[in-house]
Amino acid sequence: MPENLKPAAPPKGIALLLAALSALGPFSIDAYLPSFHEIGQSLAATPLQVQQTLTAYLLPFAFMSLWHGSISDALGRRCVILWALVFFALASLGCAFVTQIEHLWILRAAQGITAGVGVVVGRAIVRDLFDGAPAQRMMSQVSMTFALAPAIAPVIGGWLHTWFGWRSVFYFLALFTALLWIVSWRYLPETLPPEKRQSLRPGYLARTYWRVLTCPPFLAASLAIAFNFAGFFLYPLSAPTFLIRHLGASEREFLWLFGPAMVGMMLGAWFSGRLAGKISPATTIRRGFLVMALAAIGNVALNLTLPPALPWSVLPIFVYTTGMALTMPSLTLLALDLFPQQRGLAASCQAFLQSGGNSLVAAIVAPLIWGSTLTLAFGMTGLLLFGSLSALLYFGFQHRRASP
Repeated sequence: MPENLKPAAPPKGIALLLAALSALGPFSIDAYLPSFHEIGQSLAATPLQVQQTLTAYLLPFAFMSLWHGSISDALGRRCVILWALVFFALASLGCAFVTQIEHLWILRAAQGITAGVGVVVGRAIVRDLFDGAPAQRMMSQVSMTFALAPAIAPVIGGWLHTWFGWRSVFYFLALFTALLWIVSWRYLPETLPPEKRQSLRPGYLARTYWRVLTCPPFLAASLAIAFNFAGFFLYPLSAPTFLIRHLGASEREFLWLFGPAMVGMMLGAWFSGRLAGKISPATTIRRGFLVMALAAIGNVALNLTLPPALPWSVLPIFVYTTGMALTMPSLTLLALDLFPQQRGLAASCQAFLQSGGNSLVAAIVAPLIWGSTLTLAFGMTGLLLFGSLSALLYFGFQHRRASP
């Protein structure tokens, strides 16, 4: 679509559809968390082996996030999304039939290969359609709806686990994906015309990936998003321990964690959309970091002075995700705008950095610090510190580039 023909308003329902596509990733992480204990019993697996099903999902998710965008730059957005949904539905159905933990590792990896398409290609679609403040508002609308997934996924998973057993969670994922394929086939537009598509030749890809992944401002903005998100993601990764062991909640009470997080993300995304065009993206980002800093410092203070308990142990998470969601649309667009001709590939690199960081947090950081709520609070603070430094580096690089 030519730049001067971009619509003034998004196609009807596109924000909801992009949010649903993006939600596949977090939904397939969070929905089965309440079933960890039963999965271990059913498949004769240790808690560590069950935890590794999460790592088995996240590592291929990170790797393939590097490719979804460049493939969509070459073949178009629509067909890549439709084929990914088919493979994700089949992998989800396979998970419901496994009899050994090793088989679940393999099929979770298959889910991870395709689950990131919605996030990566969805960001490229937004930039295909809009520039500037309209793009920020559109990204905020997607983020607001997307925020529902981490909140409702463990609730739905917990009730399915209680009523029908852990396998029903994967039947549900397969059915949801099939319905999403039908809606996408009917309503998802192709936003990248043939004349704007890029090559899949190895030489071109190698040069372009190198250019993107060695661009200091791009790396700094993307790492700021990744570190900010990781400061929150520690808690979903540690949810069974954090909620059940430390706070005394049951498998059906995961909403205590994901509810405040959802409300915070929706509130922050709403503020981001309202501020678009009224204040600069840099000011929006600074305000978001201030909110996150207050949350992280308050989290440490609460854990130093009060015993772990509901509801105060989850209140800092609400404040943190509000600030995180306030910064995310602006940081995302600032990074993508550095490569306007390769938005899909740039979105892939951005998602790769975030999901790769999530994989490391899942495999190494979370198991090391989920032993107490205080160490989790310190983890949030440390990751936010790295995110703040990354954002400062981005603005420093851009200032030097703008200087004569």
